Amino acid sequence: MERERATPAAGRALIVEDEPRIRELVALHLSLEGLACVEAGTGDEALRLARAERFDLIVLDLMLPGLDGVTVCRAIRRDSPNAATPILMLTARSEESDKVIGLESGADDYLTKPFGVRELVARARALLRRAGAARAAHAPDAAGIVSAAGLAIDPSRRQVRAGERAIDLTALEFELLHLLASRRGLVFSRETLLARVWKDDRHVTERSVDTLVKRVRKKIEPDPENPRYVLTVWGAGYKFADADD
Repeated sequence: MERERATPAAGRALIVEDEPRIRELVALHLSLEGLACVEAGTGDEALRLARAERFDLIVLDLMLPGLDGVTVCRAIRRDSPNAATPILMLTARSEESDKVIGLESGADDYLTKPFGVRELVARARALLRRAGAARAAHAPDAAGIVSAAGLAIDPSRRQVRAGERAIDLTALEFELLHLLASRRGLVFSRETLLARVWKDDRHVTERSVDTLVKRVRKKIEPDPENPRYVLTVWGAGYKFADADD
């Protein structure tokens, strides 16, 4: 099942939800925000669409027939044109472990069912605003390449390389890494990182910082369990390694 709601769009959203009423509700209200919404009812269908087309936002249910939401999210981040597209994950379970699994799989935010339409729209707006701000901040006239400990971080192209290897990062992952690497050795508290990376999003917590750091380490560190780039400063926060670390 696939359906696209035509609208004078400011962007495109992929809505992945196996419950038709919830899927249609989400698509309706996001279309009122100016997004052209493509709907999918299974994980397999969602992954096919995400690999074939570009979207500005993906709303992804955790529990799906066929491929589950975590598997789909990881596959999108690993191999698709939407590797950096903001993903809002929906979950019917409120346990913290389910939320952490969703964030660690590559989702940018989560929403627990049942949810209010106003909160859904607010979170979607925040993700879209953040992605737009990241694109604007890294336009061709932005600051130059940051080279740190073998990593080359190019804000104008939003690219990260470790030697010859290209590293795909989401908008949030890139913002965190660029902030730390451009001020290497400086310790950032979790509160500061929340304010600098997530900016005005009031739905995130300090746990979101830890989860994002873990995701970045998985992508850039030779050994994520013994990081050489993004270091924990116990009782204080995080920093990018000093030149002599």
